[in-house]
Amino acid sequence: MPATTDEGVTSATPAAGSAKAQRLALAGFLRLLKASHPLPAAAVTLLTALLAAAVGLGPAAGTTAVAAVATGQLSVGWCNDRLDMRRDAAAGRRDKPLAAAEVRPGVVAAAAGAALIVCVPLSLACGARAGSVHLGCVAAAWSYNLWLKRTPASWLPYTVAFGLLPAFLTLTSRPGGWPPVWLTAAAALLGTSAHFANTLPDIDEDIAGGVLGLPQRLGRRGSIVLAAVLAFASCAVLTCGPAGPVTSADRLLLGVTSALCLAAVAAPPVLARGRMPFLVVLLLAGADAALLVLAGLALPAD
Repeated sequence: MPATTDEGVTSATPAAGSAKAQRLALAGFLRLLKASHPLPAAAVTLLTALLAAAVGLGPAAGTTAVAAVATGQLSVGWCNDRLDMRRDAAAGRRDKPLAAAEVRPGVVAAAAGAALIVCVPLSLACGARAGSVHLGCVAAAWSYNLWLKRTPASWLPYTVAFGLLPAFLTLTSRPGGWPPVWLTAAAALLGTSAHFANTLPDIDEDIAGGVLGLPQRLGRRGSIVLAAVLAFASCAVLTCGPAGPVTSADRLLLGVTSALCLAAVAAPPVLARGRMPFLVVLLLAGADAALLVLAGLALPAD
């Protein structure tokens, strides 16, 4: 409420001014966070947290590893939105804070740089070898933003970054403990599938804007097929890769994921343009992520 002075002039109380400043600061922070691609960043960070627990990282090491991945993801997201600002504005992307002029370009660029700087010591705190692996993942993601997303090799950073994520965590928990090849391959397949699935909602706008990575060159139908097949392949590797017999539960899971894969691949053209194939691929990716965590639990401890 305004306060009345002895002269009869109303003025805002310091408390009211402080509350308004806090609201403005919070609104600015949320707009900045929205420019970081928060949903994909949160998904990768959550997967990392679950994998960290699965491979036996303690609270301190696990928190450090997760924080390293979170800051790396934020840097990649802010970098991506800053580089795509003009294209997003031309496409009328009002959901993008930069394109909608809700946040200044310099602020986003500074946030990307700051997150990247913080990511370096956090990564190296997990050990020199583990930290180098994670920084390689972040470098691959930045190479996608800066160059590879517009080339036929757009899939490569996803393959490298996701494929090395289990190694980052196993090397953190057990120096010298590289994960088995099948786990690396399954994570790489999942990451490559995620690349094709991630392009589906905006593939037409990307093509119109001149972003011609491999999914855009293959088109919507080809990207749906590859995303589904790669996700199923990852499930198959995670099911059949570990030592020991394939159980009845494993066979059931393979049957369910193969049915989901067929649903995405065989969808009629009218459905291929909707969200159904994208949602099916997301279900496959979710099954992959769960299997990846279970595979981490099954790794032998040193």
